[in-house]
Amino acid sequence: MRSVDRAVSVLEILARHGEAGVTDIAGELHVHKSTAFRLLGVLENRGLVAQARDRGKYFLGAGVLRLAGAAAVRLDISREGGPVCRELADELGETVNIAVLDDDAAVSVVQARGPASVAAQNWLGRRTPLHATSTGKVLLAHLPVTLREGLLARTLPRYTAHTVTSAGMLRSALRAVREQGFALAVEELEPGLHAAAAPVRGHDGTVIGAISVSGPAYRLERDRLPELARRTAAAADELSRRMGYGF
Repeated sequence: MRSVDRAVSVLEILARHGEAGVTDIAGELHVHKSTAFRLLGVLENRGLVAQARDRGKYFLGAGVLRLAGAAAVRLDISREGGPVCRELADELGETVNIAVLDDDAAVSVVQARGPASVAAQNWLGRRTPLHATSTGKVLLAHLPVTLREGLLARTLPRYTAHTVTSAGMLRSALRAVREQGFALAVEELEPGLHAAAAPVRGHDGTVIGAISVSGPAYRLERDRLPELARRTAAAADELSRRMGYGF
């Protein structure tokens, strides 16, 4: 824990000063120069700090920008997605969620419940598998090929009798998601749970999240899902516009 605390302190020092040398950093941390050098080496390997070789000074690296950008996207989509979620939940009467990619899972960052979803589950903050959920399939479908194939190469756990665990079958399903603009999940994560989701795009067109409607199978019947998916896609388009897409 001490090493983690010191590493964070290094980042704070560089954020405060702009750049600093090993001696200065060691002095502020009250550690030996060799300890400061090891900390900087680890952070540099992860892209969180970089070194100006001609001056021997260290500064914050591009990795910090990557992490900050991911956090900013999550905050922005949560703020802008709230009204869109509530409107769609009121319109459809069901639970509406916005999920973003979190390593190898989808995590819900916004949730709104419609009048019919009194006893609905709380999905907020919950990590769900990419291959067995509608939001997960949207996010997985729009990943760069190398990342997607890396995830498909892993064992795909079975949650119900309807979970797709074949990488080949899932590839075909993801191709359909990209072509039709939405994904469906029919009792793939939990028995009796149906869902439809559509992609949310950022200003540059990349998929930054997915918005979904979910509910019990007896209300969200199979033949009703395509229409719900189209209405969800319209909400996703609205949220994409709010996120700067199309301008």
